[in-house]
Amino acid sequence: MREILSLALGAVRSHRLRSALSMLGIAIGVAAVILLTSIGEGTRRYLLAQFSQFGTNLLAIHPGKSKTLGIPGVLGGTTHKLTIDDAESLTRLPGVSEVVPVALGQGRVEALGRGRSVVVYGVTPNVPQAWHFAVRQGTFWPAGDPRRGGATAVLGPKLKRELFGEANALGQFVHIAGSRFRVIGIMSPKGQFLGFDIDDAAYVPVASCTKLFNLAELVEIDLVYAHAGLARQVEEEVREVMIRRHAGNEDFTLTTQEAMLSVFNNIMNVITMSVGAIAGISLLVGAIGILTMMWIAVGERTGEIGLLRAVGASRGQVQLLFLAEAAALATLGGMAGVTAGLGIAALLRAVVPGLPVHTPLFFVVLAVGVSVATGLLSGVLPARRAARLDPIEALRAE
Repeated sequence: MREILSLALGAVRSHRLRSALSMLGIAIGVAAVILLTSIGEGTRRYLLAQFSQFGTNLLAIHPGKSKTLGIPGVLGGTTHKLTIDDAESLTRLPGVSEVVPVALGQGRVEALGRGRSVVVYGVTPNVPQAWHFAVRQGTFWPAGDPRRGGATAVLGPKLKRELFGEANALGQFVHIAGSRFRVIGIMSPKGQFLGFDIDDAAYVPVASCTKLFNLAELVEIDLVYAHAGLARQVEEEVREVMIRRHAGNEDFTLTTQEAMLSVFNNIMNVITMSVGAIAGISLLVGAIGILTMMWIAVGERTGEIGLLRAVGASRGQVQLLFLAEAAALATLGGMAGVTAGLGIAALLRAVVPGLPVHTPLFFVVLAVGVSVATGLLSGVLPARRAARLDPIEALRAE
């Protein structure tokens, strides 16, 4: 085996330009696979992290059915709005630890002669526990009847900085959509969620939000359950309560964070593998290049093959020699492609910090393995052709 590998590497070195061109095709294919799958995997991890930052034991109720037939109100059908009373009725369900009714509006927040148009969330004071938020300064308003509202607000850190700078904002007044609120808390930085800056927002009592923006219903109701094993049970109990409250109509949509993450993860895996397969077409081109080169090499080295057979080499050894040569070309090309792919991925991370690029070790090992397999498959036909040559006729060719 040592002699076969030595002969194979010697053949590769003796035709440097031709070997380099053959390896280039494999290198480009492997680099493309590494780069595109790295971007796909990085995107998958980024989006999963975005959704997971609010926790995984989360169930959201949205108004309207995701799959509906007909028009609400026609032929006796009705669509009930999500209300604070709906949210309150769910707090007594077993396994439910937090319930947050959510209203949403876009309004201008002003203080000290400065103002910004931001998203205003109407929530209850247990939202930090439900959404995995943290309060950096101050606190949320005390728990009480969510239907009563209040004139207190909690600001996101970016909104606070834009309005008050480095000054202390606690106890100060801000005007939100024309109404005055006292600032009682500042959130810790949370970052962005799918392009939306969560830190540039204001939080007010849900009843106050509905009055501010004249909202007829909640945008959603979020529930947190104790652990993942309760997901199906809580979902069914919530559905029963909501159908009963909505006069027997299932005119709402339930979405568990766990189910959404699972579906999303499967979709992104398919996309990543599909992108990798598309990039793998260039590997096919590289394989054809190796096949062509090895086929030509058999014709050029007929005399060498005859000499090998004359000194006792078997057909199997001759075949193994050409397979080893094809595998060596593909392996060297694959290693060069991995190096290039990782280098370009690192360059992209440095030049475009916001671009999610992640290269798991599994992809690297798989890329090298695929390149070796590609070389072996490309070398099968030339190797079999070389092994079938008649030794006497091959020597005569010399």
